Amino acid sequence: MRAGTDGALDVLHPLLVLGRGACHLAAKGRNWWLGTPRERRGPTMLAVAACGVLLWLLPYGPFLAGFALLGSTAWYGRRQAGPAPPRAAPTDTQRARLQALYEALVPYLAPPGAAPGEPLYASDGGWERAFEEFAFRDGRISGLLLRYPTSFRDSEPAERLRLERLLAAKTGRGREYRFCWDEECNLLEMTALEPLPGGIRAQPFETAPDEAVLGFTDGDETSRTLPAHFPGKDRADEVPAAVWRTGPRSTEPHLLAVGTPGAGTSTLLRSLALQALGHGEVLLVDGDGGGGFAAFAARRGVLGVESTLPGALAALEWAARETERRLLAASRSRQHGTRSPGEAPLPLCVLVDRPALLSHLARSRGLADPQELLRTPLRHGRAAGVTVAVAEQFDGLDELTEAVLAGTRARVVLGAVTPGQAGSVLGRAPQTGPAAEVPRGRGFARLGDGPVLRLQVPATPDPGDESADEAERTAVRELLPASVRTPHPAAAEVAAAAHDAPRGPAGPVP
Repeated sequence: MRAGTDGALDVLHPLLVLGRGACHLAAKGRNWWLGTPRERRGPTMLAVAACGVLLWLLPYGPFLAGFALLGSTAWYGRRQAGPAPPRAAPTDTQRARLQALYEALVPYLAPPGAAPGEPLYASDGGWERAFEEFAFRDGRISGLLLRYPTSFRDSEPAERLRLERLLAAKTGRGREYRFCWDEECNLLEMTALEPLPGGIRAQPFETAPDEAVLGFTDGDETSRTLPAHFPGKDRADEVPAAVWRTGPRSTEPHLLAVGTPGAGTSTLLRSLALQALGHGEVLLVDGDGGGGFAAFAARRGVLGVESTLPGALAALEWAARETERRLLAASRSRQHGTRSPGEAPLPLCVLVDRPALLSHLARSRGLADPQELLRTPLRHGRAAGVTVAVAEQFDGLDELTEAVLAGTRARVVLGAVTPGQAGSVLGRAPQTGPAAEVPRGRGFARLGDGPVLRLQVPATPDPGDESADEAERTAVRELLPASVRTPHPAAAEVAAAAHDAPRGPAGPVP
């Protein structure tokens, strides 16, 4: 009997869908008619009648109108998603975990001097009143929506951070959490985040010429994905990426990366240099003088790698003059209308590591401040095809000039930092609490006024660093352009053709 009923329902399913859609359309039409003022009903009916006559006169008009009506009826008649199934009751182990978390929150959220049993958080209370929603994964709390009392000072970052640290410690260490505060409704949503993709080495990324991959992030924060090869896999996987757009159409053409010692700011600059060399030229200034960019010296497309104060001043002064020259050339070409896209100069990327140290040395010797030489590329670089990326550590952040801070709207923070430290650089504190373990290249990124993204920079170590992984160093070597001492392929072909040509008494036959 049940099988026959199910078969009849399957056969009549299209008619049931159309009937349900007709009822929905009839209800919508009735509500619209009742909500229309009386003085507008007559003109509306006249317009509908005129449209009907026009459809009747058009070739195949009635058929098209019938198909449209049939499609809309079927669309409104589709079965809508019903209410979510009731959540399963928590097990005894889950109840114990929720109650333990509730009791840990009582000293922080219980109002002083309240009567027992009355407040939302009390020593003899239960978690059912305070926790609106919860979720478990692998036996641990992975999601929680809790209600906190109005007496909690949710507008103070220190109080927020203290509560976030408690929740992260009690729900499971070794994970990162996102905290969303709803001050209007006194609600706090905590979500355990999946770990960011790690182990991605430096590799060619499929981006446009005016784009650079800063790193990889969460899938729910960006819709941009790029294929990336992981160690031990033959096929590339689509991974959400944080892409920084440069060029004349970018609103944040210059970047500032700040990190703790060993966090990976130099790694980020090396990654950006390798990507920029694919379609432009690069100028590197190593203010630290540690030789982390020595592998780029004497390479095609690398205009210079300066690690001394005189060399850095000369390179940055040349970059300022080159920016002005490009601006004047572009202005003359636009005035005469003779410039074609093929005649445009190659994009220039100026990468400066530890400029605060260079500024300190310049002041001690009475020389010009290297950061002031960046003012022209930072202010006019977007129109001239010049991009500037600066990397500094937190201990030298106070020595950055206003020209550098105002001209770099793309920001990156790397290392084990508090939300307050990250917010001082990014302009907005991340909603993610501090991670228990922070590998090299982990941090946050924010492009202009966009959201704060978690970031994992591709592993791009110095090829000369023997302490780094050999496979990662090899990947960087393979991406480096050829040496300037190596003959260019086109020149080598011309020389080979000239050598193979038949020769007469006076040389090659023309």
